[in-house]
Amino acid sequence: MTTQNLLVELFVEELPPKALQKLGDAFATVLGDQLKALGLASAASVVTPFASPRRLAAHVTAVADKAADKAVQQKLMPVTVGLDKDGNATPALLKKLQALGADVSNPAAAVAALKRAQDGKAEALFYDSVVPGATLQAGLQKALDEAIAKLPIPKVMSYQLETDCELPGWTSVNFVRPAHGLVALHGSTVVPVKALGLTAGNSTQGHRFEAAVSPVVLADADSYAATLQKDGAVIASFSERKAEIARQLAAAAAQVGNGARPIEDEALLDEVTALVERPNVVICQFEEQFLGVPQECLILTMKANQKYFPLLDAAGKLTNKFLVVSNISPEDTSFVTGGNERVVRPRLADAKFFFDQDRKKTLASRVEGLSKVVYHNKLGTQGERVERVRAIAKSIAQQLGDAQLVADADQAALLAKTDLVTDMVGEFPELQGIMGGYYALNDGLGETVAHAIEDHYKPRFAGDALPRNTAGVVVALADKLETLVGMFGIGNLPTGDRDPFALRRHALGVIRMLVEKDLPLNLNALLAGAVPAFGDKITDASVQLADFIYDRLAGSLREQGYSAQEVDAVLALRPQRLALVQKQLAAVRAFAALPEAPALAAANKRVGNILKKAEVEGPVDAHVNPALLQEQAEKDLFAALQRFVPEANAQFDAGDYTASLQTLAVLRAPVDAFFDDVMVNAEQLDLRLNRQGLLKSLHEAMNRVADLSRLAA
Repeated sequence: MTTQNLLVELFVEELPPKALQKLGDAFATVLGDQLKALGLASAASVVTPFASPRRLAAHVTAVADKAADKAVQQKLMPVTVGLDKDGNATPALLKKLQALGADVSNPAAAVAALKRAQDGKAEALFYDSVVPGATLQAGLQKALDEAIAKLPIPKVMSYQLETDCELPGWTSVNFVRPAHGLVALHGSTVVPVKALGLTAGNSTQGHRFEAAVSPVVLADADSYAATLQKDGAVIASFSERKAEIARQLAAAAAQVGNGARPIEDEALLDEVTALVERPNVVICQFEEQFLGVPQECLILTMKANQKYFPLLDAAGKLTNKFLVVSNISPEDTSFVTGGNERVVRPRLADAKFFFDQDRKKTLASRVEGLSKVVYHNKLGTQGERVERVRAIAKSIAQQLGDAQLVADADQAALLAKTDLVTDMVGEFPELQGIMGGYYALNDGLGETVAHAIEDHYKPRFAGDALPRNTAGVVVALADKLETLVGMFGIGNLPTGDRDPFALRRHALGVIRMLVEKDLPLNLNALLAGAVPAFGDKITDASVQLADFIYDRLAGSLREQGYSAQEVDAVLALRPQRLALVQKQLAAVRAFAALPEAPALAAANKRVGNILKKAEVEGPVDAHVNPALLQEQAEKDLFAALQRFVPEANAQFDAGDYTASLQTLAVLRAPVDAFFDDVMVNAEQLDLRLNRQGLLKSLHEAMNRVADLSRLAA
């Protein structure tokens, strides 16, 4: 058995750029995994993916021409079924052996070759055989079929291929794009596998316009990338092509000077990498008059429509220069530069026209138009939604500030959605909020209201900035709460794979604002306070929504490094001030490190179970009559509670949760003694109720910061 490196390439028409990297990685990964599973490649074999606009390929090191034979032991049947009373093979056994390819011409010899071993309570017959290892051609064919079948294709195309046989005809092929070539090289030897109506060879095609030769002939598997670059003018590796584009962008920006830098956009860089086979970055420019348009509009039109990289100056302001990643490298680039400048000019002119037209009407004059825009068939129009957001925002603002905050938040909430009916946002929906801020400044509304309008969608994604001012926080909270309460109220909940109204993102946004802005707001009151704004359009799903928000909070805290036990202990109490949760978690972590913690957590769990059973008969009152304390252990526990609980409560009320729990750690000894010496469920009713009351007092004192029973092993 010899090993050589393997190269497989599918040459196709232009692949969907946003899916290219995923397609390339999946093709190489599945191909490599299948070869390893078949024993043709080892765990040490290195799989390298290649993906360009017109090809998917994989290079796999140390691939054998034939997999090793494998010894297999197969259970046949119980001895009582396979052999008769004389030890001879039954017809059932002979039939089974024959199906496995064993020689049954001499039944006695066939039986003698079998192994007998205990299988549970019965003895069974086992057949040893050797399965021949897969040949490279057969194994690669299977691996290639599997790699193609498992490609994460966004949308399948169906096309016709002429059949390669004596009778002319056509056959249908389904793939992401029409395939025109297949390469399979084991070292320098062609492996004649087939796929998509193609038979593998050793040649491919290079760049559409700049390849030195056609076809590009590959000498062996290892020369694939170098030969394609030299003869085909193609950088086959996605990662190498991306790095080359990034290098050229930086070099071109340095050539422009004055601290210019290309806009950072990883998704755009990936998409452009998937559009070119050999990148060539050129510098272009547009007329400075367009810089009077908000830069977000110009940047978006250049990125989204043309896949250009706008250049920013050292202060982060847009310049009139931009970078184009071309797929051709002519000696004279003036045609490339001029063509792209001509193409972008009408786009920028459109943006300027929309901006100029929109400013002719105030935002306030557009409010009425929102009543004609449907928000949701069960929740009414955007106009109705605006009134709900205003009501929720007013309630929040009254809790957080003075009359000025209430007025600013109300005006921002009234106008926040009006840019949805502007020409600019109609063309570029991604600019909603941003354009509202610009138009608010144009209307003379001041920065406070303008920033609140612009920021009311924030945070839009993980890591996004929060609103800049309190009015913006109020309107953003109100907007997200309106969506959450409304959607839960009509039963429009997210599922495992679908969340069309981004309710998970809205919930995380609410959490971030409550926590990072340290807002003194009660979560249950916030949710309940938003319900009346809907009238009879919804049912109150505040309890279910609160659970949803706590689930999102739990996931977020675990991602921050807190253990599931710590998070569970704190959130079990459903804390209403989310801004205090991190302090509670820190206190729980410090408490868990104390030597007394395991015993107190276990005792707390025991107390909880006792009280749960006792409360079946009725609520347990946290009241203790000292005259009914008989055992020394219960007297000592009561004395300890009297001495230390007031101190712990004072520390809790002062926000020092860590000190509060550490103060209560001294209760370990009296709690242990109580459970050793005292019968809680005494036959005498007044004694039993008094002892239950003592435990209730203990339970309430111990669980103000967190449910410590959740820390028990």
